[in-house]
Amino acid sequence: MVDAKPASYKENLYLAVNGEWQEKAVIPADKPRTGGFMDLDEAVEKTLMNEFHEFAQDESKVNDDLMLQAVKLYRLANNVEHLNKFHQQPILKDIQRITDLKDVNDLSQQLAKLSADNFDLPIDVSIDADMKDTSTNVVYIEGASLILPDKSYYEAYNESGKALLKKFQEVSVRLLSMVGYDLKKAQAIVERALAFDKLLVPIVKSQEEWADYTKIYNPMQFDEYVKKSDVLDLKSQVTDLINDTPDKVIITEPRYLDDLNKIVNADTFEEIKAWMLVQYLTDYAANLDEEFRQTIGEYSLALSGAKELQNRTKYAYHKAARIFDQVVGAYYGEKYFGADAKKDVQQMVKKMINIYEQRISDNSWLGENTKKKAIVKLEKIAIKVGYPDKIEDIYSRYEVEENASLYDNVVKFNRIKRQDELDSFHRPVNRGKWLMPGHMVNACYDPSRNDITFPAAILQAPFYSLKQFSSQNYGGIGAVIAHEISHAFDNNGAQFDEYGNMNNWWTDEDYAKFKKLTQKMIDEFDGIPYAGSKVNGKLVVSENVADVGGLRCALEAAKTESDVNLNQFFVNWARVWRLKATKEFNELLLKTDVHAPGPLRANVMAQNMDEFYPEFDVTKGDGMWLDPEKRVNIW
Repeated sequence: MVDAKPASYKENLYLAVNGEWQEKAVIPADKPRTGGFMDLDEAVEKTLMNEFHEFAQDESKVNDDLMLQAVKLYRLANNVEHLNKFHQQPILKDIQRITDLKDVNDLSQQLAKLSADNFDLPIDVSIDADMKDTSTNVVYIEGASLILPDKSYYEAYNESGKALLKKFQEVSVRLLSMVGYDLKKAQAIVERALAFDKLLVPIVKSQEEWADYTKIYNPMQFDEYVKKSDVLDLKSQVTDLINDTPDKVIITEPRYLDDLNKIVNADTFEEIKAWMLVQYLTDYAANLDEEFRQTIGEYSLALSGAKELQNRTKYAYHKAARIFDQVVGAYYGEKYFGADAKKDVQQMVKKMINIYEQRISDNSWLGENTKKKAIVKLEKIAIKVGYPDKIEDIYSRYEVEENASLYDNVVKFNRIKRQDELDSFHRPVNRGKWLMPGHMVNACYDPSRNDITFPAAILQAPFYSLKQFSSQNYGGIGAVIAHEISHAFDNNGAQFDEYGNMNNWWTDEDYAKFKKLTQKMIDEFDGIPYAGSKVNGKLVVSENVADVGGLRCALEAAKTESDVNLNQFFVNWARVWRLKATKEFNELLLKTDVHAPGPLRANVMAQNMDEFYPEFDVTKGDGMWLDPEKRVNIW
């Protein structure tokens, strides 16, 4: 048998770099994908799991009180014999709170208490920074979520959506049976829950709508808001939760609020009650014993396409690492992310910002006033590299009771976290907050704080290494850094000023030009075939604007180095986006993820760079050729 000829760079950059890997890569049985980001994630997982195991065997090796609590939670979550003694018992008292609800008036009176204790509700409250005054926290009003990940799963043509809903129904009936319901009653409850879910479908936002971030900001006077329900005491829900009366609330889904009386009334109460019960049970089932985890896990596997659940030890590690995320992230960062690397990355970020500033100054389509304000915003970006210097105080309140059930511990921590969120209404916004822990393989930009975060875990090869050539680092972490900077000027970020306030700092003429360029980016990706479906250009536009700006800026930075090698730059750019995923997970990403699929990011963004063509001798007629007038270049 003769091996197939590898793809050429001229025909397909992604496959030329990753084709051999793509053929041989095996998706781990307990994961839905593998590739660049995931390879690093698995390495971090393996490292920290080994250390958690060692610490659980000998607590004297743990020299930090907060980390010790994380280890105790890991040990508890991994103790199957201990958890089996409790079985369904811990959750029964909370399920009883739902089943005791007599009617819609009773639900109304219980709204605040149920919300404070993290029960699913048809309308709820959250606290976050006021998008127009980010020094102050305000009340946001949110609707219920669908059972499936997006409205598109409910379309008549979507066979996978039908199969997922059927699997959810089957699993929910079994879970109800496991907590004591007879089969007939369990089936009736789930059918009613699905009936309420169906009512929500035309009313809730789609993922495409959520991607238009600024549209969640719809201020309403509190006196007006409290009149929006005929049956629910919306006023008491808010005032009891925050122990105050706000002047206004922010409505994240105006259509939902307009339809609130249609979906929440005396006639729909039994459906709402069933939906609350099923949602709560499925949310918390994995925190009971192993039988419950395996049962709810069947739905997770159907959704992701993974072949098997994580083993119990891996589950226990991830449970502890999620609840004590900042603690674990700081431990990882301090141990595995050296001072030299941190200093080098900080310098790289500053260099990217300087290059970005020069590119804005040289920009041909922006007016001078808009340029000046863009540069002010750029210079105000806060940079967070590695892990936070100080862990938030809330973690000191997380004390693990190893003699109690996992469920009771998790519920306790979730309620502490919820109360802290509610209390934040009376505190100024914490601008030093990290959105990602140090052991996460990712990066982000926060428009409301105008900051960029690069956790320690992403700052390693192939993204970054002191052992790699500079062009490789720029094609990897350099492009990621510039991507996050670019989010300050994507279709969402561009609407926030240097302090993170939603504020129009553009001239009308400049913003109209910007909108035309972002539309070109929507058009470039919209409808591209991938994994048996097509890309939604509107869903992925913000990340694509960040990608094209980030790659452009990283390319300019690479060209300033004495050892510049554009071949290495583009090859490493393609390498970090390698991806192999299950059919189910690809569908989930295409319908819900604001990022385009990795292989398309690798190829299309390279096609937008003029320098790519001479470097790989790409000419008209080659697969990677894109006519110059179709190349999108924004920043």
